[in-house]
Amino acid sequence: MSAAPFDLVLRNARVATASDTFEADIGIRGGRIAQLGLALPRGEREIDAAGRVVTPGGVDAHCHLDQPMAPPVRMADDFDTGTRAAACGGTTTVIPFAAQEKGQSLRAAVADYHRRAEGKAHVDYAFHLIVSDPTPAVLEDELPALIREGYTSFKIYMTYDDLKLDDGQILDVLAVARRHGAMAMIHAENADCIEWLTKRLEAAGRTAPRFHAHARPMLVEREATHRAIALAELVDVPILIVHVSGREAVEQIRWARAHGLKVFGETCPQYLFLTAADLGVDDSYLGARCVCSPPPRDASNQQVIWDALADGLFTVFSSDHAPFNYEAPEGKKPGGQEVAFRHIPNGIPGIETRLALLYSEGVLGGRLTLNKFVELTSTNPAKAYGLHPRKGTIAVGSDADLVVWDEREFVLDNTMLHHAVDYTPYAGQTLRAWPGLTLAGGEVVWDGRDFHARRGRGRFLACGAPSLLPQRQGGLA
Repeated sequence: MSAAPFDLVLRNARVATASDTFEADIGIRGGRIAQLGLALPRGEREIDAAGRVVTPGGVDAHCHLDQPMAPPVRMADDFDTGTRAAACGGTTTVIPFAAQEKGQSLRAAVADYHRRAEGKAHVDYAFHLIVSDPTPAVLEDELPALIREGYTSFKIYMTYDDLKLDDGQILDVLAVARRHGAMAMIHAENADCIEWLTKRLEAAGRTAPRFHAHARPMLVEREATHRAIALAELVDVPILIVHVSGREAVEQIRWARAHGLKVFGETCPQYLFLTAADLGVDDSYLGARCVCSPPPRDASNQQVIWDALADGLFTVFSSDHAPFNYEAPEGKKPGGQEVAFRHIPNGIPGIETRLALLYSEGVLGGRLTLNKFVELTSTNPAKAYGLHPRKGTIAVGSDADLVVWDEREFVLDNTMLHHAVDYTPYAGQTLRAWPGLTLAGGEVVWDGRDFHARRGRGRFLACGAPSLLPQRQGGLA
C-alpha cells in the first residue's frame, strides 16, 4: 500500500482568512499546508473539524516574556510558560522584546534574549528590539546589522526613565528605520507631564493604585502621539503607535491618516474589557492587578476602540502580555510590600485570553467580521513584522499553524489558564468561544483539554521586510 499523501488532514473546516471564508479540507505535510480542497486523499492522521471555524494561528506581536527587570521585580512567565499559555489560547507565533539597557550593547541584549529563549519555546518566536541607548555605535553599526539579520522592528519609549528617548534621539532612530526599511513602534506618553502629575499626587498622599490613571490622563497620550507623528513626518518614515487606549490618541492617528501619513495603530484587550474603575474606586491595593500604561479609560472610550477596530483604523490587536504575580515579592508587591502606584510594576497578563476575548465579543458579539478578526490578530501582525505569508494565513506553503474554534459559553477563571501568573484581570468575564484545537507546524499542541508539551518545538524566526511598508527609493543622508 502506498504511503498517505499527507501527514495530517483536517477535514470539514470552515476556513477563515483575512479575505475569504470557505469550506475545505486542509492537507498538511512536513509542517506546512500542502493542499486545500474538497474530499482530499487520506492522511496518516485525520481530524474532523465538523464544520467549525478554522483560523490561522494567532500572531501576538506585542508581548513580554522573561524580560530583564530591576531586582526584586521579575516576570512570572518565561519562554516555557508564556508560549504554553499562548498555544492554549490559539497563538502560534509570539514576538517579545530583546531590551537594551542603558550602557549595554544592543547586540549583547539580543544574545542574552536568545539564551533565555533557547530550547524552551513551544511555538515559534521572533524578537523585536528595544532601543534605549542609541549611541553612535548602535545607530551606525549594530542596529543596521541586526535589521539585516532579521530583527526588522524595534520599540522606542517616550516614557519610563530607564527606557525613554528624547526627541533628538527618536529622530536618529527613526532615520535608521527609514534607511533600512524597519518598522518603528512607539510607546507614546509624555514623561514630563506624568512626572509632574505624579509628584503632585504623592504630595497630596494620593498613592493608591487608582491614582496611576490620574497620573496618566488621555492628554499625556494625545500629546505624545501627536509628537511621535510629527517626528515621523519630519523623517518621512512609517511608525506604529502601540497600545492606544482611547479617543484622544485615536483622533491623532485619524488626523495623520487623513493627511496621507503612514501611521499605523495597535490596541489591546485591556482597552476593550477593563476601565479605570478596575484600578479601584477606593484605596484598596487590589487595583494593582490592572496597573498598565496607558491605563484603561472608561466605557465611552471602549466604544471608540471597538469602532476603530471595525473601521480599519487599527492595524494590529496584541496582548501586551506583561506577566507579574500579584501575591509575590517579585511582582505587583515588590519586596512583599504594598507600594505607591509609581513603584507598581506596569503590565497585565493576556497572552492566552487575547483571541478568545476578541472572538467572543467581536465576532460573536456582532462587532467585527470573522475576516477582520483574522486580519487584526494574525495576518496584519505577520505582515507588519515581515513573517507573511509563512505566518498569518491559511494558504499552500504557509506553516500549518491553525486554530479550530469551539463556540460555547463559560465564565473565565484563572484556574483555566496555563500562564504562571496568579490572576487574570478578565476573571468573571463570560466568554462565548475558546480554541478547541491548536496546531503549530502541523502538531497538536492543545486539544481543547490538554496541552501537549514539547519544549524547544518553537523555532526562532528571522523576520523579513515589513510588507505593510511602502518600498523606499534611496535613504536619508
